[in-house]
Amino acid sequence: MLSTFHGLETVRRGMTAQQQALYVTGHNIANANTPGYSRQRVNFEQTPPYPFASKNRPVMPGQMGTGVEGGTVQRMREEFLDVQYRGEHMKYGYWNTRAEALYKMEEIMNEPSDEGLAKTLDRFWQSLQDLAVNPSNSGARSVVRQRGMAVAETFHYLSSSLKSIRDDIKNELDVTVKAVNSLARQLNDLNKQISEVEVHGYLPNDLYDERNRLLDELSQYVNVKVTPVPSGGSALKIAEGRFTVELADRNGTSFGKLVDGNTGVFNEIKVEYETTGEKYVNEMKLGNDSLNFLNFKENGKVGALLHSYGYVGGTGLYPEMLNNLNAMAKAFVDEFNRVHQQGKGLNGSTNVPFFKYTDPNDVMGTLGIADQIDPKNGSLDNIAAASSTGVGTGDGSNALALAEVKNNTLSIAGNTTTIQNFYESLIGQMAVNAQEAKRLSENSEVLRQSVDERRMAVSSVSLDEEMMNMMKFQHAYNASARMITMIDQMLDKIINNMGIVGR
Repeated sequence: MLSTFHGLETVRRGMTAQQQALYVTGHNIANANTPGYSRQRVNFEQTPPYPFASKNRPVMPGQMGTGVEGGTVQRMREEFLDVQYRGEHMKYGYWNTRAEALYKMEEIMNEPSDEGLAKTLDRFWQSLQDLAVNPSNSGARSVVRQRGMAVAETFHYLSSSLKSIRDDIKNELDVTVKAVNSLARQLNDLNKQISEVEVHGYLPNDLYDERNRLLDELSQYVNVKVTPVPSGGSALKIAEGRFTVELADRNGTSFGKLVDGNTGVFNEIKVEYETTGEKYVNEMKLGNDSLNFLNFKENGKVGALLHSYGYVGGTGLYPEMLNNLNAMAKAFVDEFNRVHQQGKGLNGSTNVPFFKYTDPNDVMGTLGIADQIDPKNGSLDNIAAASSTGVGTGDGSNALALAEVKNNTLSIAGNTTTIQNFYESLIGQMAVNAQEAKRLSENSEVLRQSVDERRMAVSSVSLDEEMMNMMKFQHAYNASARMITMIDQMLDKIINNMGIVGR
C-alpha cells in the first residue's frame, strides 16, 4: 500500500528539480554576454517507479511514478559546427594575414603613381632624350644627373622599406609562435582540471567552454585536429574527457601532437633562423621533431607569416620581391654603364660609368652615382652623351642609346625580357596575388561568420527564451507547492477530522 506521505515526496522532488532549473536559468541569464559561454540546461529524469522489482514487493495494479530529479546540467554545444568553424577560422587567419602582407607591399611599391619606380625611370629616360637634343647644355646634363640620383634613391627606398616590413613580419611570427605555445600550455592545464572533475561524475561545463574558446583562438594560428580521451573513473557517458590537440596540414593530416591528452604533456613550437645572409627561417620544430615547411601552406596565420618572411629551400613574398628587384637593378645598372662607357663626355672622357654599387647581392641598397659624375667629386662633363667617334659638342647619339636601354633585351632573374616589361610583370603578379588573397580572405570571413551564426543559434543565450523558461519552471514550482497544500489538507482531514465519533 502507498503511504499518504508518498505524494509529499513526489512533489518535493518536483519542487527541487524546478528550483534547480531556475538556478541554471539564472546562470544562463547572468552569462548572456560572457565570451565563449554555452547555455546550459537541466536534463530532467524520472525517478525509479514504485514498487521496485523485488521478491517481497506489494501487490498493486501497476507501478506508480515517484517524481523527477535533475540528472545532469549539460551545456548546449554541437561538435560538428565547432570543427567547421575552426577550419574556416584557420583559412581566414592565413588569407587575411597574407592579404595584409601584400597590402603593405603594394603601399611601398606604390604603382601606378607619380612617385613609383616606373615613373621615376620614365623621367630618367626622358631626361636622356632631352640631353640628346642639346648635349652641350649644362642644364640638361644636370637634369640627367638628378634623375639618375632619383632612380638610385627610389631603389634605396624600396630596399629599406621592404626589408623593414620583412623584419616586422619576423617579429610578428615570433609573437604568434609564443601565442600558440601559451595556448597549448593553457589547454594542457585545462585538460588536467577537467579530468580531475569528470572522474567524480560531474560535468565541468565552464571549463569545457574555456577550452573551446582557447581552441577557437588557436585555430586562427594553425590548423588543429582534436581527439577526445576519456577521463576514466566515474565519468559520465556525455563527459567530453581530455583533448589531444594535433597540428595538421590543410588537408587534416596530422604531423605532430601539440597537446597530448594521454600523457598530460604539451610540445612547444620553435622557429630557428639562419645566422648569416638573408636570415631565412632555417627550421621549425614541434618539441624535438622537425616540421616540413610545406605543411604550413594555407595553414593559419603562422603559415602566412612563414611564407611571407621566407624559409630555407623555398621562397617568400618579400624575399622574392627583393631578389627580383635586385636582379632588375643589377641588369639595369650593368647595361646602362656598358652603354655609357662606350660613349664620350663633353670633356673627351671615355670609359666612365654612370652608376656604381658596392654589393652585387644588394645593388638596390648600395646603388649610387659614379664618383666621376657625383655632385661632390665629379663633373657633368663626364656624362657621355656623344659616341666614342663623335665630333664636336653637338653629338648626342650616345644619349639616345642610353635612352634606348629601357628597350634592350636583357637576362633578368632567368627571364629574357626588357627592364620595363620585367618590372611590369612584377607589379602585375603582385596585384594578382593581392587580389586573390583579399578575395579568399573575404570568402573565408563570410563562411566563418555563417558557421558561427549557426553555432550561436545552438549555444548562445537568448534572453527571450530564458525568460520563457523562467516562467515555465516557476509555474511548475508553484504547481508543486499547491500540491503540497492540497496534500496538507488531506492529512489535516485524516488526522483532525477522522476518528472523533463517540468522544
